[in-house]
Amino acid sequence: MSTPDTDLHDEVVEVARALIRRDTTNAREPGLGNETLCAEYLRDYLAGHGVEAELVARQPDRANLVARIPGSDPAAESLAFVGHTDVVPCDPRDWTHPPFEAVVDDAGWLWGRGAVDMKNEVAARAVAIAELARSGFRPRGDLWFLAVADEEDGFADVGMRWLLEERPDIRPTHSVNEGGGERFVLADGRELVGLAVGEKGTLPVQLTAVGEAGHASQPTLGENAVPLLARLLLRLGDGLPEPTTNPVVTAMLRTILGRDEPDLARALAEASALEPSLTHILPALMGSTLAPTMLWGSSKRNVMPGRATAEIDCRVLPGATPAEVGARVRSLLGADIAYELSWPEPITEGSGSPVDGVVPSAIAAFFDAEGDAAALMPRLCTGFTDSGYLRAAGGTQAYGFSPFAATPVGVLEAGYHNTDERVHVDDLLLATRFHLDLARRVLG
Repeated sequence: MSTPDTDLHDEVVEVARALIRRDTTNAREPGLGNETLCAEYLRDYLAGHGVEAELVARQPDRANLVARIPGSDPAAESLAFVGHTDVVPCDPRDWTHPPFEAVVDDAGWLWGRGAVDMKNEVAARAVAIAELARSGFRPRGDLWFLAVADEEDGFADVGMRWLLEERPDIRPTHSVNEGGGERFVLADGRELVGLAVGEKGTLPVQLTAVGEAGHASQPTLGENAVPLLARLLLRLGDGLPEPTTNPVVTAMLRTILGRDEPDLARALAEASALEPSLTHILPALMGSTLAPTMLWGSSKRNVMPGRATAEIDCRVLPGATPAEVGARVRSLLGADIAYELSWPEPITEGSGSPVDGVVPSAIAAFFDAEGDAAALMPRLCTGFTDSGYLRAAGGTQAYGFSPFAATPVGVLEAGYHNTDERVHVDDLLLATRFHLDLARRVLG
């Protein structure tokens, strides 16, 4: 016999599979993106359940979906469910199941590109707003649903930043997006659930080693810039900063350890012993990280280049400046090899929202009502999300959260931009139920 939860479960799985089957790979080649495929699907789905929905596009094939249940009080605070419909590229040869077939296996795992990042959450938010509409929910303030394009790259500028500039009416008071909800089971038996209260920004750096061009048949004639660049890159080490404290990391460590520990090395060691996945997360949140990701030198095999360049993906904490990042890079590189630094893009600043805001309080209330004893752990995202644009445009208190219980944190972390991305279908229902509860608590 069908139950409301069974019906919601089937519905959200169907929506998630439909989104994954629409290939919205985002890369800097013509013909890629195609987020309109998902935007049109979501518009038609929501319209069928009485939700106002429209496409807002700078390019016809890269549309954003904007949906809304209007509030009864224009002066009341509003809430936005936020997500993106683009996904990163993948090579189908490396996958257990084809990445755009949305296979659900016998154990309940939904496989596919976007299953974690982040068509699962888009589906849950879409089904939640549809269920609220058909149940007659009348919020005090507006309930928005924004499913945007171009989050994974941003180069085309057709997604959230442009949308908020184009549509000044979209200024939610609160929002919930990707970036949290993963469950950490500590070695001492406690359970923590991540709540993203902010994210780091980006400041790409180009490092160019300066040598002297020469014929490759005589390697000692001239000064090949490629080996010089290799030596410079080695000086960046593992790309991690010297550990320094910041308010969110202090709150994270306090939650993990149950106390304030001024010795950062000891705090990191103890936290990593309690949850090994934190070994990589916490150090990356203690300053600016530097990861070389792109290299180029000569355009001919037989020419030793006079210049060789690496592009470095640099993720910066809220408040960091280009001058500070430049000073750190120069201190690591030394002065005995000639090089040049340049900044191919302006800084995208990190940002954050209050740890004790309206949305965190509502999330805690949901866990209490569920009888779930897990504690919320405030955290920064190491990567950038569209929440930063919402904060910048209208002061939105923006958070990253969608709960996971059946999908272990290791599976989630391994799924981001990786092969065999998958999520357990039970978490799709849990996320839908959470968003229903969130809307009612914040706007009901």
